[in-house]
Amino acid sequence: MKGHEAKMPRMEDILNLPVQDPPGAEFSAAHIKWVKVEGGRQGGDDIALIPFARVDDFVKGESSNAECPASFRIESRRKRSQGSVTKPRVDGYLEYTLYWCSYGPEDYRDCESSNGEGSNSKPATGKGSRPGRRHMMRGCLCHFTVKRLYTRPLLALIIYNQRKHVDKMGAPCHGIHDLDAVGTRAMYAPRISEELRQKVMSMLYLGISLDAIIQHHTEVVQGHGGPHNRDDFLTRNDVRNMERIVRNSSYKLDENDNISVKMWVQRHQKHVFFFQDRSDAENFLLGVQTDWQMQQMLQYGHNGSLAFHSLGLKRLKHSLCTLLVFDSSKNAIPVAWIIASSCIGRDIHKWIGPLAEKLRTKDPRWRPSAFLVDDPSFDISILRDAFQCRVLLCVWHVRRAWIRSLLKKCCNIEVQREMLKHLCWILYSTRNGPNAVDAVEEFMQVYIDQCTFMDYFRRRWLPCIELWVNGIRSFPVASIEPLAAIESYHIRLKTKLFNERHANLWARTDWLIHNLTTEFHSLYWLDQYSVETGYFANMRDDSSLTNAWYQALHIPDINVLLNEHNLQLAKVISQTDRSLVYTIWNPGSEFSLCDCHWARLGNLCKHVIKVAILCKNRQIARPLLAAQVYRQTLLNLLQNPPDDPLVLEHAIFHATRLQQDIKGLEDLSNNGLLQPLPPEMNPPLGDNLLFFPRLN
Repeated sequence: MKGHEAKMPRMEDILNLPVQDPPGAEFSAAHIKWVKVEGGRQGGDDIALIPFARVDDFVKGESSNAECPASFRIESRRKRSQGSVTKPRVDGYLEYTLYWCSYGPEDYRDCESSNGEGSNSKPATGKGSRPGRRHMMRGCLCHFTVKRLYTRPLLALIIYNQRKHVDKMGAPCHGIHDLDAVGTRAMYAPRISEELRQKVMSMLYLGISLDAIIQHHTEVVQGHGGPHNRDDFLTRNDVRNMERIVRNSSYKLDENDNISVKMWVQRHQKHVFFFQDRSDAENFLLGVQTDWQMQQMLQYGHNGSLAFHSLGLKRLKHSLCTLLVFDSSKNAIPVAWIIASSCIGRDIHKWIGPLAEKLRTKDPRWRPSAFLVDDPSFDISILRDAFQCRVLLCVWHVRRAWIRSLLKKCCNIEVQREMLKHLCWILYSTRNGPNAVDAVEEFMQVYIDQCTFMDYFRRRWLPCIELWVNGIRSFPVASIEPLAAIESYHIRLKTKLFNERHANLWARTDWLIHNLTTEFHSLYWLDQYSVETGYFANMRDDSSLTNAWYQALHIPDINVLLNEHNLQLAKVISQTDRSLVYTIWNPGSEFSLCDCHWARLGNLCKHVIKVAILCKNRQIARPLLAAQVYRQTLLNLLQNPPDDPLVLEHAIFHATRLQQDIKGLEDLSNNGLLQPLPPEMNPPLGDNLLFFPRLN
């Protein structure tokens, strides 16, 4: 009956429509439920509400239409400031943007077929000729309007004025349904995709020649049976234009570094997720993430681990922090850079929220499993609120700094080993009670003759050693697996940035930003592209793709010599020269030492990792000190459940496995292989709440 027919909403009712936020990085009109509006200027048009932050995702999704690939350009744009309208309409806007298919609205098909006749006539819209686009104009009327609503700035109203890619006669004018477009570029998108542009630009930044790029592209197209999208029509002119951009690009946009950085931020808004200029009251803070980095973070960060890597102010003007994810081969990939004029942890509350929101806007289900922090002073609650995951403490750079300093400042190998063991006891609280100061004083008295190292230790580590000890008591410690990948990234970053030929540029922040987002970014893009496709394998840096953990997995077990009755030493036979044998001191512990060349430089070598893996698998070495501290903490949490639901969930999840671990520890203890925690590490339950305030 007529009275039961659904009425079309009027424009006044748009705020009652549901806000649609389809999952996935991109979405199109096909993923949205449209409604037609009644009356007004937009009568009969399709409308929908989406989050304003996802407008670009919608535009990209619409451009990927399989039947009519397109590239929507901004035909017109208007903006208003908040407060400029006294009584805004319900569809009143802060921003108004008209997107039009690049194959229209003008139609030059007849002009092209008439040998240039009429080439001087202006199109009906009065816009005049569009330089460089005339050849693609085919009269397409597909267009839509996006309004950022004045009364609800976080929402965008999409008004699809014409959803079909047709001309004024209503006939298909490009794409697979246009018979005149068969075999031409008009079957495909008007221009190359952002993905291909990123690919070509990365190759150019890495010094790959124009001829090599074209040859590679031709091989790829032939490999999938010929052209099937616009990207397959890449020409030398396309590459030459991008080559010109790379050649003319410069880090120095202004002589003044601060002004130059501001100009870069203005030109690269889509890559900036947070910016705060320096003032009397605020520190300088810049968060950068490219589209490719965001894709990697979405792919490998979901149900995976993220890690902080910090680089201090020793040479650079501002401190640099990198967010890392780990790929399927356990290699670290930089997925965001944060540059700050102060300690990164001090302002983490400002930028971590916008980054998490940006990721969940792309995929609401995205969630990491763990976050590795390299500074125990971080406000862990902010990280947990933003990402809803466990937080682990990463002591990689502490280990690296101590070992490198010992190797450099202490000449006696035996003394090096004993000092390192003592430092390990201090850090993991196995030689001290509630206060780490007494153990540190004992250490400094025992090795008082090592003046050079003690001066360094007193200056660099004494002020923060208690903070680290308490951090290890409070949080689980990251395993050795990600440490190898973090170290590989660290070495590669320092090699790239701190080349002596750039010494006069270290003080400029604009140079740092340019270097990271061009050449350094391209290195990691090439690594992943080479692994996925097999191309340019000879150009990639194998050391970054095969970190020490990965290399350790390829050492046969028979090459490892372990004496179960004397676990002070282990030996690993070289794979290339079986007459060469490496000795690992204190195998299986957090602070093992190897006498190979790579380890003698202070690095985490594959021999140490291989022995640690074997000791763990065979259960022939004491559990790591960090694991013993963590298990003791977890035991007390299970006896006295915390109020925090995330901590409680983690504790319950591990309860069953912990019981099995305890049984295993008892067996090891009965065999004399377990190093017991001293009495001060097992205080009464009431005191435990002081020593172990929270597990993340």
